[in-house]
Amino acid sequence: MEKRNWVKTYLFIWAGQFVSLLTSSAVNFAVIIWLSIEFKSAEILALSAIAGLLPQAIIGPFAGVYIDRWNRKYVMIFADAFIAFCTFLMTFVLRDGAIHLELVYLIMALRSVGSAFHSPAMQAIAPLLVPEDQLLRVSGVNQMLQSISSIAGPALGALAIAAFPINKVLYLDIIGALVAITSLLFVQIPHVKSGVSGSIKQVWNDLKLGLSAIYGNRGLSRMFIYSMLATVGIMPVAIMFPLLTIDHFKGAEFEMSVVEIVWGIGMLIGGSLLSIFKVNIRKVIMVNSMHMLLGFTFVLSGILNPDLFTVFAVLTCLGGVAMSIFSAAFMTIIQEEVAPEMLGRVFSLYFSFAILPSLIGLVFAGNIADKIGVANAFVIAGILCFLIGIASFFTPSLMNIGRNKTHNKE
Repeated sequence: MEKRNWVKTYLFIWAGQFVSLLTSSAVNFAVIIWLSIEFKSAEILALSAIAGLLPQAIIGPFAGVYIDRWNRKYVMIFADAFIAFCTFLMTFVLRDGAIHLELVYLIMALRSVGSAFHSPAMQAIAPLLVPEDQLLRVSGVNQMLQSISSIAGPALGALAIAAFPINKVLYLDIIGALVAITSLLFVQIPHVKSGVSGSIKQVWNDLKLGLSAIYGNRGLSRMFIYSMLATVGIMPVAIMFPLLTIDHFKGAEFEMSVVEIVWGIGMLIGGSLLSIFKVNIRKVIMVNSMHMLLGFTFVLSGILNPDLFTVFAVLTCLGGVAMSIFSAAFMTIIQEEVAPEMLGRVFSLYFSFAILPSLIGLVFAGNIADKIGVANAFVIAGILCFLIGIASFFTPSLMNIGRNKTHNKE
């Protein structure tokens, strides 16, 4: 498969995706500010996150089957277009300034359907374009783009929500999707032809093949399980950063934007380290260590004195570094361990498997955080992540991932 011109191709993809990530980050932060100020409830934030994740978890495995059959470039284009259309509908729902939470949840759920196709397709194109020895660097650049958008997005979102009503702010997301679609029109992405029928029986058989690609690899399956368990703690905490800033550290919109920005700076640092330097540390060690580091930052954030907002910001930055390195190393392991024609299914299954337990965490997190306090929720989630990182180091099959490849290169 021709991979000599992969840099030029990825420049187009990265350009479009960066604009889309930036505008999505701005809109997401603006919506979080809007919900946090309007309701000041962890339960409302948790329900909005569930609405945006549950459909993706349910249809994700089946979406992966079709991602592996269809042209992944067109999957991404149509998914972007569908998400933009859903956002356009939401502008009408919020036009009169009234708060119709049920309709907001419904449209967020529809957007999630588009994400069920877009996210796995985006991850699955890399091995079709990029030489294997460059996959970690590409993952690092992807994390850099996400982190830059995490830095600039909240600032843009805070400015937008201060200047415009929430329904007008949503147009930023639509503009970003159109730019991403346009960039994809200028690239060629190889299509892995499956040549199989679309019967229900065949779809089910393809889904089972995806499952066997995961659970047939003992180390990979253990890594999936640990990551799923960690997500139970990480996902609820991720949506409660604004509430911890408001309730525990007595912050406001400015402090919320600072926290988002320093998280993005941390992700930028992590992605930069992976993309600029040739990292010789085994990826599985990076995954396990970053679980522990992320958990450590959560615990300290939860026990900090409310007067130490600056320390909280530093810890958040460190957590961003950990999350960036973890994500890049984790995705690269999957890309290296799984055949390209199976990646759509495997990534879809992973996203679904990671989301489902995190939804359990979100269901209880809203109630728990409102009753025991957001700070205590951070401590509990951090301890869970830290213990998972330790357990990973004592799991032989997981620690053997990539070891043979390292020996072969030596």
